[in-house]
Order: sequence, then C-alpha cells, then structure tokens
Amino acid sequence: MRVAGIDCGTNSIRLLIADTADGRLTDVARRMEIVRLGEGVDRTGRLSEGALARTRKALLGYAAEIAELGVTRVRMCATSASRDAENAQEFRDMVRGVLGIDPEVISGTEEARLSFTGAVAGLTAERPCLVVDIGGGSTEFVTGTTGVDHAISMDIGCVRMTERHLHSDPPTAAEIHNAERDITAAVDIALTAVPGREARTLVGLAGSVTTVTALALRLPQYDSSRIHHSTVTLADVSRVTAELLAMTVQERLALPVMHPGRADVIGAGALILRTILERSGHDRVIASEHDILDGICHSLV
Repeated sequence: MRVAGIDCGTNSIRLLIADTADGRLTDVARRMEIVRLGEGVDRTGRLSEGALARTRKALLGYAAEIAELGVTRVRMCATSASRDAENAQEFRDMVRGVLGIDPEVISGTEEARLSFTGAVAGLTAERPCLVVDIGGGSTEFVTGTTGVDHAISMDIGCVRMTERHLHSDPPTAAEIHNAERDITAAVDIALTAVPGREARTLVGLAGSVTTVTALALRLPQYDSSRIHHSTVTLADVSRVTAELLAMTVQERLALPVMHPGRADVIGAGALILRTILERSGHDRVIASEHDILDGICHSLV
C-alpha cells in the first residue's frame, strides 16, 4: 500500500509518500517547504492571508504529486499554529478545497505520540528514550520504551521564541537572556512532567536539531544520511548555539547546510536544544531525520 502523510507545522509543511510492508516504510518521496504558517500568530492570534497563501501553494504541489504517484491513503496533521489561531476554520476550508480531505488539527499529546512513533522506529539505543520535537511554535517532550509512557507539549518553538524575544540582528545579550529564561522555565516543567531526567537516551527531532547537527558535524552540505542517528555532544551544541546567536541572518544564510527559510529562527531553535540538554542532565543527543511525518504514515498502515 502506498500512503502519504503531511505535517503542517508553524514553520514548515512537509510531505512523505511511502510504500508500506510488514509494518515498515520505504520512502518514495520526501518534500519540505518553509511556509511560516504561524508567522505573527503569537502576537495577533490569527493566521495571516500571506501565510495561508504560501501554505496553499505548497499544498497544490503536494496534491499533484500524491495523484501522480498513485497514493491510496492520505492523512494530514496540523499542529501548533493552527491549534492556536482564531481563524483556524479558514485554514481547514482551504485544505479541504485543495486536498479533498480535512486536516486533523491534533492535540499536543497526539503530536507527541506520532513524533515518538516515527523517531524510535529502527533506532538502536538504550531505553527509555526522551524524544524532543522542536517545532516552530511548540516543543513536544515524550518518554517511553516501546510506546509512549508520558508526553507534554510546551509553547516554546523556534518561531515563537524568535518573535517573542530575539528582535535584533544579531540578538542582544539581553534578548538572549530573556529567551533563555522563558525556555528554561518551560523545559523544567516538561522534564518534571514526563519525566525526562530518568531517560537513558535523548533523541532530537525536526529542522532545528538536524541543522545544528549538520553544523556540529561540519558537513559541506546538508546530507540526511549523515545526519540521521548521528550523536552530538552538549559541548558541540553549545558551540554551535553561541556561533549562531552571534551571526546576522545574512551570515547564517551563507552557511552551506542552512535552509533559507530557517536562517532567521535557527538561533532560537539551537537555544532550545541546548537548554534541554543542560536541564535534562544528558551530555549528548541523537539526531533523527524520522519524526512526526513518519509517525503519520505508520498510523495509516
């Protein structure tokens, strides 16, 4: 069976088309577009017309590829921004018009469950795992051995923290301090709730984590095969975070592994990852290219 999963978050919208057999996925196509659906939501409470238009354009391309590749089942999950927005119905109507299905505006707990499922499939590591999915608007914290034992979603993400705190280019020491204080408070709540400090392995998901990993590995270009299941130390995460926060957006754009749509928010994403490592007591993180998108496809089997 050929399935398609779409993950629409605060910063990006992604597509995975995969063939399924014996509970395993074989990639047919993976796509990602930065649409910044959650742009300004923390301030206005609404999805902007520009953000909806960018998302619609990306979905039109995905719909064409889904039809062309003969997909039999499709599931689209929308996360933080579309949960928070006053005009979420407008977003849902747009998706239905393009894809012919309703997007599932999932809870933070369901987001966490799907992320965990995608992340641990095929992972050889000591259990239980703490899986952290650093998105644009929220970060999910999940612990479990084979399935989810505990999960919580916190409203700290790379877009939300950038818009709330990191206004200068590069951000000032005071802005970084205020972001750290906000992030630390949320991380401490999450780690107590799940509980994350008791986990044996820390696994990090999503673009902030994989980009920091690529920079820590000093890759000449973004290479998913090199990044997937790579281990990065706290020392390297701290180094990369400091370097990113000291750069202007233009300087970040010049980094060979940097996606253009991530350059303005990667500092906040790296800061979240560094704080999670520091507060959880873990000295390293395993980066995974498999995440909620893979979990969505697994749910269709």
